Amino acid sequence: MQSFSLRGSAAALILSTALSALAQTTPAKPAVAPHATKKIAKAAPAKKAPPPEPVLTEASEEQLAAADRAYLGEYHCEFKQVIDIEKHPKMAGYIDVAWQKQRITMKPVLSSTGALRLEDVTGRTLMIQIANKSMLLDTKLGQRLVDDCVHPEQARLMAEARAAAAAHPETAAANSIGITPAK
Repeated sequence: MQSFSLRGSAAALILSTALSALAQTTPAKPAVAPHATKKIAKAAPAKKAPPPEPVLTEASEEQLAAADRAYLGEYHCEFKQVIDIEKHPKMAGYIDVAWQKQRITMKPVLSSTGALRLEDVTGRTLMIQIANKSMLLDTKLGQRLVDDCVHPEQARLMAEARAAAAAHPETAAANSIGITPAK
């Protein structure tokens, strides 16, 4: 009879060890309150108010001259994107750049290289306009947002430059950086 009680004690010990291990790995279900079974309606996200208009200072003569050099209208860019540039409706010497539901107020600045820089008055973006294309940059991330933007006037000037180079290859070679393609 003693061996039977030893077996029973051993089985009870194994069973209690297994149950305590099982209890430690599976958490107990919390009791559910009767009102908790109803679905709680999520609040609709609050609509963001439009950002406040930036405070613009009176434009200098240099800024007004730079604004006159900006090509206004549509620019067709890579990946079928479009940028639209217009004069700011309230302040002379400022430019509005519209791209992907954004309207960015920019201050035109002429650079020493001849490029026109359109600097976002909030400091977030920059548009650079050179002879053959324009590009929009995110200055905070340090990357291009959209590239190869061409205004019809830029396209016309590039076509004229190609035609002049084709008509006078010796002049085009003299104005190059000194690399002549193999014939």
